[in-house]
Amino acid sequence: MKDLNYTLIDTGDKRKLESYSGYIIDRPDPQALWPKTLTKEWDKVDAIFIDDSKVGKRDERGIWKTYKDLPEDFSITFFKDLKCGVKLNPFKHTGIFPEQYDNWKYMDDIISKSKNKNIKVLNLFGYTGCASLVAANAGAEITHVDASKPSIGVGMKNADLSGLKDKPIRWILDDAFAFVKKELRRGNTYQGIIMDPPAFGRGSAGQVWKLEEQFVDFVQETAKLLAPDALFFIVNGYASGYSHIAYKQNLEAIFTKGKVESKELTIEDSTGKLLPCGIVARWKSE
Repeated sequence: MKDLNYTLIDTGDKRKLESYSGYIIDRPDPQALWPKTLTKEWDKVDAIFIDDSKVGKRDERGIWKTYKDLPEDFSITFFKDLKCGVKLNPFKHTGIFPEQYDNWKYMDDIISKSKNKNIKVLNLFGYTGCASLVAANAGAEITHVDASKPSIGVGMKNADLSGLKDKPIRWILDDAFAFVKKELRRGNTYQGIIMDPPAFGRGSAGQVWKLEEQFVDFVQETAKLLAPDALFFIVNGYASGYSHIAYKQNLEAIFTKGKVESKELTIEDSTGKLLPCGIVARWKSE
């Protein structure tokens, strides 16, 4: 991860201390159940997220308290000199998920080494586009789908920051499941698919997404979009309530050939502690 300009400095007391391009950020993480180690480092923050749930709100909204001259937004180099904008939003996110580095490398290796030079990749719930940029940079043609217009806008900006503005990336504002159904009717196929379905969400036309009710059907239908010469299929999970083993066995029921694997996505802090960040199950053809 030497090309990722990010460091997880310390974790503990349900918080994490991170460095993005040298800016130090303190925000909540419920997985950090152990005590902090580098107590003095926590006094050096440029921004801290304060959870509004403590004053009666029921969602994950909060406010950022900033110090020094922290820019409203800035960029971070995240994979092979690609860039992603960093912006502190009221849901405590920053616009990038560094633990996805493992998936970025996985995709990059498969696409770069493939003899097929006409690889099409579908990125569902694509957020700010980091996975799309990695795949495009490796030589694939991308269809990026997200139901959030602001996220699509950030993704396009990230492509521009990364020098990929002219790469074949389609930015689609749509509900992911609705788009999959349209693509099935059109007969379109892809060599690679990556998805990051949330526990709950709303589509661009107000459709309601509930992972616990729709996940199995969604994965099965989406897998039908894979071409006969498909290369990979990646399913991420955040706050899903499921084990990566459950995701793996779901994929094993779909793919009878190739290799299916799963794992927890983690980041190691500078003291050696592993912070669990999410899960992934993925299939590749060989």
